[in-house]
Amino acid sequence: MKRGFDLTCYLVAGRSSCGERPLEEVVRLAVEGGVTMVQLREKDVSTREYLETAGSLKRILAPAGVPLIINDRIDVALAVGAEGVHVGQSDMPVDIARRLMGPDAIIGLSMDTDAQVLEAETLDVDYLGLGPVFPTNTKADHSEPLGFEGFARRRCMTKHPSVAIGSVTARCAGQLRSLGADGLAVVSAICRAEDPAKAARELRRAFAEEKE
Repeated sequence: MKRGFDLTCYLVAGRSSCGERPLEEVVRLAVEGGVTMVQLREKDVSTREYLETAGSLKRILAPAGVPLIINDRIDVALAVGAEGVHVGQSDMPVDIARRLMGPDAIIGLSMDTDAQVLEAETLDVDYLGLGPVFPTNTKADHSEPLGFEGFARRRCMTKHPSVAIGSVTARCAGQLRSLGADGLAVVSAICRAEDPAKAARELRRAFAEEKE
């Protein structure tokens, strides 16, 4: 994979997903626990707020060598020197995102349908987000949950590295790895955990224990 990045434990977070705890504190603890990538996903905030938050996370993540991915906002990613962006099906097209971000950027793309997975085979993306695996409250407009069977089907349809997302926990981590997941993209499992560092460690440990 480009730039040697690691999808194993991929935290997706924003201020609202962390409840009353500061986002920066959650991210710092998660990195201590072994999170390998962090995506900043903010909705309904001003551009200035998005920039300030992204800059704060960049200062936390850079010394640890953990890539910062910005959801949707390519302008914010460029402004703070983020390692990449993650886009959805209604966001900026991948070819334009690649042109703006450059050949070394990490670009991820969310999948909502089987047809989109097949179409993505011709796109210059670095990983796909396959989900939701299970029903989730973190994204109100999500598509029908895939379950293990649906995740396995879509994973077999693509050559791209892929992360499982959607109410993913340590309990199902090994099973998802056995079905081809290259990593776990999590929100609540870390952001809402009493101890985000411990939660990250448990997710990594569970993912390493592949189930037959």
